[in-house]
Amino acid sequence: MQVLYEDNHIIIVNKAPSEIVQGDKTGDEPLSEIVKRYLKDKYNKPGNVFCGVTHRLDRPTSGVVVFAKTSKALSRLNEMFKNNEMDKTYWAIVKKLPAKTEATLTHYLIKNERTNKSTAYDVEKPNTKKATLHYKVIAQSQNYYLLEVDLETGRHHQIRCQLSKIGSPIKGDLKYGAERSNPDGSISLHARKISFIHPVSKEKIEVTAPVPEDSLWKVISTSLHTPS
Repeated sequence: MQVLYEDNHIIIVNKAPSEIVQGDKTGDEPLSEIVKRYLKDKYNKPGNVFCGVTHRLDRPTSGVVVFAKTSKALSRLNEMFKNNEMDKTYWAIVKKLPAKTEATLTHYLIKNERTNKSTAYDVEKPNTKKATLHYKVIAQSQNYYLLEVDLETGRHHQIRCQLSKIGSPIKGDLKYGAERSNPDGSISLHARKISFIHPVSKEKIEVTAPVPEDSLWKVISTSLHTPS
């Protein structure tokens, strides 16, 4: 587990694609428990350790995840995520170049609970929720393009669903139309950066997560001429 930031109230880690943030029916150990164990060992704490889940990333997605170390921080962070007070930037690798190299996408999404998949519509329909994101192409390799995505709303599978809707599904994302899976079962979507006002100190926090070790991530991010 890679810790990106830690203070008395919060801890921010870089999630690997295979990890789950919170326990589910698979029974696999969630990242929240790994963080608890880390805190228990680091500070030699007896008994139970508090680690509050403030938001989630899909299992095949990598990147920034924020946990609360205190109940005070948890309640405030939950409100901040709910009210879209967190600035979140994602990186996504796609094979098909979008029609526009930079655009704002607005769709209306509805989640199918049975299939755990969202469908995007161009117009509002019953039970849909408005979803808006901004993207721009920031790099490319021989066969793929790297998109930087800023979320305005936080809907179920929003980035995956909206990019698929415009004909540019994320690499490895079979559920939303990718041609083939990634060897490790991941999808090439990475929660790259998060910035917010600290819920207790009120200072601005900005954290960037290094990209996965996957060779394509390294190649395509290096073309930006910025550290990965």
